[in-house]
Amino acid sequence: MTQTALRICPLCEATCGLTLTISDGRITGARGDRDDVFSRGFICPKGASFAELDNDPDRLTRPLVRRNGELTQTSWEEAFATVADRLGTVVAEHGGPSVGVYLGNPNAHTIAGALYPPLLVRALGTRQVYSASTLDQMPKHVALGHMFGSPVAFTVPDLDRTDYLVVIGANPLVSNGSLATAADFPGKLRALRKRGGRLVVIDPARTRTAELADRHLAPRPGTDAALLFAIVHTLFDEGLVALGALAGSVNGVEAVRALAADFAPETVATYCGVDAEDIRRLAREIAAAPSAAVYGRIGTSTVEFGTIGSWLVDVVNVLTGNLDRPGGAMFPLSAVAPAPRPPKPGRGFRTGRWHSRVSGHPEVLSEIPAAALAEEIDTPGDGQIKALITIAGNPVLSAPDGDRLDRALDGLGFMVSIDPYLNETTRHADVILPPPPPSQSAHFDFALNNLAVRNNARYSPPVLPLDDRPDEAEILSRIALILYGVGAEGDPGLVDQQVIATTLAKETADPHSPVAGRPVEELTAMLEEAPGYQRRLDMMLRLGPYGDAFGAKPDGLTLARLKAAPHGIDLGPMQPRLAQVLRTPTGRIELAPEPLIADVPRLREALRVRADGFLLIGRRHLRSNNSWMHNVPALAGGTNRCTLRIHPDDAEEIGLTDIAVVKGPGGELLAPIELAPGMRRGVVSLPHGWGHDRGGTGQKVASEQAGVNVNQLNDGSHLDPLSGTAVLNGIPVDIAPAG
Repeated sequence: MTQTALRICPLCEATCGLTLTISDGRITGARGDRDDVFSRGFICPKGASFAELDNDPDRLTRPLVRRNGELTQTSWEEAFATVADRLGTVVAEHGGPSVGVYLGNPNAHTIAGALYPPLLVRALGTRQVYSASTLDQMPKHVALGHMFGSPVAFTVPDLDRTDYLVVIGANPLVSNGSLATAADFPGKLRALRKRGGRLVVIDPARTRTAELADRHLAPRPGTDAALLFAIVHTLFDEGLVALGALAGSVNGVEAVRALAADFAPETVATYCGVDAEDIRRLAREIAAAPSAAVYGRIGTSTVEFGTIGSWLVDVVNVLTGNLDRPGGAMFPLSAVAPAPRPPKPGRGFRTGRWHSRVSGHPEVLSEIPAAALAEEIDTPGDGQIKALITIAGNPVLSAPDGDRLDRALDGLGFMVSIDPYLNETTRHADVILPPPPPSQSAHFDFALNNLAVRNNARYSPPVLPLDDRPDEAEILSRIALILYGVGAEGDPGLVDQQVIATTLAKETADPHSPVAGRPVEELTAMLEEAPGYQRRLDMMLRLGPYGDAFGAKPDGLTLARLKAAPHGIDLGPMQPRLAQVLRTPTGRIELAPEPLIADVPRLREALRVRADGFLLIGRRHLRSNNSWMHNVPALAGGTNRCTLRIHPDDAEEIGLTDIAVVKGPGGELLAPIELAPGMRRGVVSLPHGWGHDRGGTGQKVASEQAGVNVNQLNDGSHLDPLSGTAVLNGIPVDIAPAG
């Protein structure tokens, strides 16, 4: 018998609605859900491969425990007992702070990944927390934190209403959007063009998005910050600054004017490799457009001036009056965000509350740079990491110098991984606890709804019944129970009960809360009778900006109402709400934060340096997502290949015909070349997430098309100092023919 069921796709940031086909108790197909309120039927190759990924025969179904050096299948009871014994021994001997925690990118795509890892970190009392954020988006967090007082006050382009869109360092036709959750990003760009709007793409490669644009500027990699400063200079120089409705809400305009004085287009043109008049023209068009939005992504983040570049993206939006207005860069409002409170000054944002033990890297958002993980494990001394918990992460491939991390992981006293695969990182674990496949998991986008270009709420219950294993929420809850001293055999619901009780006690004590003064017991009793994660979601929805305030607003949002709308609930376009967002001590936008001002001289000095040789950049694949989707046959091959893209003239000049030797600061590798006329001369590109040629893994398809690990060219010593983010783009490399 064949059935269908609805499910939100968890495979990238677009969060598209899927209609799944089910036969004989397994997923057999996927198509776009035409009635989904957010995606309207859009689907990409990743979503179409949902069935194949869900049924991957290499996906682990039972825990693995290391015995006599070999990982072998075992029962869940024994696996948890081993975690309790071995992790408990490390904590007893060295303390909770000796345990590191690494969180991978897929945590943003699951309910459990959003709700439970903070509980583990808190139970350990550890400062050794690492994540993919310092390999990706941390510069944006830091810039937002300093400007608005909140590192999660994300500004996203209002794609449906803008008249002029600038995309810098992003390829959304391939990535489907990033830090801008927009199902059918390609369709939205075509709609922009159809209604008479304009699209400008700034990227060293002529990407698929650049091919769609009205204009493509191809700067030298890593020079985005200087180019953006030249735009700011032009806005001041030509009298184009117009704050509009923001005029009474901005500090530091004159300070930014003074900083920009040294970055005239004519000054930065050679450094950026972009004609000065093209920069001035771009600034004029942004200022003249009825509405405009500048959107920067990973190409502006993972470079040596990533935080300055991320900051200047929104400086341009502010100076042209395009922040917090329809058609500009706006602030989404998630259904699980706190209900709006009366505007008031906040505590602001700061970093460096502590520093890493070995290299002294400052803490950012309670994290240490991922590039420092290996040295914190393999360097003896007080505070050395003795045990590691990884959740849905593969830093051996995603972090710089994976060979060193590979060796370091072998020296740990204990390692436990919550992961569905035996991969390049988890092969070092003493225990692997595999969560169920997506079809057996509920879904709600806690993180990505904070980035949605149109406010919405959608919930997917499990499509198939859970097989003989705990779900991911229970796995993480049982580890929390171990760390809190209750033991793995305790009731995992205790974890959620404690969170609910603590949250409601705080809310009822807040005079501005929608449930101020009400009995906690009364509110708790109103929550849906369901697993703990659903009760927590119900609580957050009720307390949120669209919620029913536990019955005070009868038409408000609850989990029951959300479940009754299987295609989701449209909560409308983004609305101006700057006053709700600002958490700076002054209650105003800080356009010239001191930490960023202090880093500008480093950028100014860089204008004098012109590196010879090739510069390496990464690239996205429509049929891939970092390192965790290379084991799906339907997505393998085609354009999804690990090749070195190079301009044909560059290849001819150095005699490349098939295989290139690529040498970087951290090592060298061999890669097949792919001639790409759209590459800027002097720039080469390798995709991220490959290198599946290490022994002891369990991903057959990935290992057959292993590719090379581009991050092995990087020794991890070069970071953006303000965010601790590894410099992964604009790396100087030497290219030569193999042999």
